Amino acid sequence: MKKITCISFLLLGIGICRAQTPQLKVDWNDVTMTSRSTPTLQVVGNPMLRPGAAMRENSLKALRGLNADYVRYVPWFPYPKLAVAELEAPTATKTSWDFSLIDPMTIDFLEATKGHSIIMNFSTIPQWMFKTDKPVAYPADANQVGWGYGGGTQLRDTTMKELTGYYTRLISWYTKGGFTDELGRYHKSGYHYQIPYWEVLNEPDLEHSMSPQTYTKIYDAMAMAIKQVLPDAKIVGLALAYQNPDWFEYFLNPANHKPGIPIDMISYHCYANANTNQKFDAYEYSVFDKAENFVNTVSYIQNIRKRLAPNTKTDIDELGTFVNDQMRNQPIQPEYWNLSASVYAYFFIGLTKAGIDVIGESQLVGFPTQFPDVSMINYVNNKPNARFWVLKLIKDNIAAGSKLVKTWVDDNNGDDIVAQGFVNNGVKKMLILNKRNKAISIKIPADFKGSKITLLDTASGDDEPIAAALNSDVVELKPFAVAMVNFDK
Repeated sequence: MKKITCISFLLLGIGICRAQTPQLKVDWNDVTMTSRSTPTLQVVGNPMLRPGAAMRENSLKALRGLNADYVRYVPWFPYPKLAVAELEAPTATKTSWDFSLIDPMTIDFLEATKGHSIIMNFSTIPQWMFKTDKPVAYPADANQVGWGYGGGTQLRDTTMKELTGYYTRLISWYTKGGFTDELGRYHKSGYHYQIPYWEVLNEPDLEHSMSPQTYTKIYDAMAMAIKQVLPDAKIVGLALAYQNPDWFEYFLNPANHKPGIPIDMISYHCYANANTNQKFDAYEYSVFDKAENFVNTVSYIQNIRKRLAPNTKTDIDELGTFVNDQMRNQPIQPEYWNLSASVYAYFFIGLTKAGIDVIGESQLVGFPTQFPDVSMINYVNNKPNARFWVLKLIKDNIAAGSKLVKTWVDDNNGDDIVAQGFVNNGVKKMLILNKRNKAISIKIPADFKGSKITLLDTASGDDEPIAAALNSDVVELKPFAVAMVNFDK
């Protein structure tokens, strides 16, 4: 009997039809591009990474086990005592240099990532360097959040010698064994770490409401100063919260920089957020729509970069999802972590196709009061969650240099399933993700049988993804599942 399709039902005047099973199609011989993308993450310094904190040990173990390159480290302004090494302005008789609270977390990070490229970003400028009506206080308790610390929009020293002096001393502390302070006194650290990349500030379009012109002047001064301490270091610029084209047009134009200033890499961020008061049942639509819009915006920014600075690389070093405020203030349901993991897999495919060099998930550790929805470690049981495991799954299977092949899904219901085939060192790989909060079966090609499939879904939870042999021509993807098919039998 001839199979009746949905179109046939409509012609017969029947108002319903049964959806056909989506079919995965791939042409392994049709190489569409070569990937230049490296998956990685950022680590934000916060109290849960301090010695004795509940999340510290498992977080460092996960970071070491990941063995990732281009990991970004950011001590950040909400915890001034954990991020700023000189909290008070120097006087004629004393300075306030103090690394005692900063070093334990920073050295943990440097040791956990030893042998890998890292991107360091002590993003918080000492607040006293900015003009304000009165001094801005910071919490006496290092673990207490101080959201108001980042005040001020104009540096008090327009020559920027004060600013660059702070950063060259800080960098020397970790790379040159110590530094001489403003009063001529030597501070010995004994540290001689390698820092291959330094990123200049974080989200300057938000944290100090800078203009592209102001930031570019600071970047140039910082780049010149950093090069005096670390002549081989690459300098990363922008780290923008938003994708305002004016910033890219100005900053990437060499005419707006002093002669000889390198623009080695730019960076910017995206968090696909839920809408205000939106119920979780609708998250799958809003966050994936926003992720898709971002990928489209990246293509536009890439055109600006190729036109003005074709040799400059791009690191999108903060990628994540946000819940709404109501959900953030209560225990986050387990399915959310799988949704967020699926979004990162979606970002990875889209940004790889866009030619992005580094694709960084945010962030290793979050917890209530400190963006719990972006944590890659479950702050309840201190185990790596689905957001960590999706990064490891991708990192362990798909490297820069992999070949992308023509891949598509025949699905008359839309784009619920996204897939991309890769060939990595001659081994075929297939990354598949389910965008929806429902189980979806997908028909796979006959040559997939006998290969290994690794599934990250609600069944695996906070444990490693589940691996099994593919013995059927149909795979069921649970809600927000991410799957990796590996043909290295």
